[in-house]
Amino acid sequence: MDEVVSQLQILEEQVLSAAKAVEDKLDEEIAALERLDPDDIEALRERRIQQMRRAAERRAKWRAQGHGEYAEVPEKEFFAAAKASERLVCHFYRDNWPCKVLDKHLSILAKQHVETRFIKVHAEKAPFLTEKLRIVVLPTLAIVKNAKVEDYVVGFDELGGKDDFSTEDLEERLAKSQVIFLDGEGSAFTAKQAAASKRSVRQSDTGNSSDSE
Repeated sequence: MDEVVSQLQILEEQVLSAAKAVEDKLDEEIAALERLDPDDIEALRERRIQQMRRAAERRAKWRAQGHGEYAEVPEKEFFAAAKASERLVCHFYRDNWPCKVLDKHLSILAKQHVETRFIKVHAEKAPFLTEKLRIVVLPTLAIVKNAKVEDYVVGFDELGGKDDFSTEDLEERLAKSQVIFLDGEGSAFTAKQAAASKRSVRQSDTGNSSDSE
């Protein structure tokens, strides 16, 4: 019992310490703002306006290139898409359950991460491309940066090995390859949801995690 009380006291001290640090930081920022003269405030305002304008222009350019949507492209358009977008995620798929699971997650991420283009290519209709990129297992995600394929996500092995992984699980895996931004002006995603509210597209208790060609 004494040990539990001691642990609670330590936890309380840690929480209070963290709160004090946040409060001190806010005090410093308020003091810094109070020291600014009108010219400084106007300069900051102008700088922020310029930042917002550049961000809006960047988003407009991305959307003109097909960002913000998850769309299928034919084999012959893959290389043009890879050259046009700095960051691209391509889902090589066939008409099976695992690929449909991935489709639903990618549709969500495409809207959240407009800094990256999300596309899909039907592997059986793209023999040249699948051979060139050595696509064997479906589904496979090809992660493309600066017109070069730099990484792959093959099947669901890196997502828990089952089809009940969350959108956030896939998002974190893509972020490890630095093909999407978890935070920042390029992303509509601002904070990760609690585990209880994780999105899941699983609709059955069965299903293979991958399908070999």
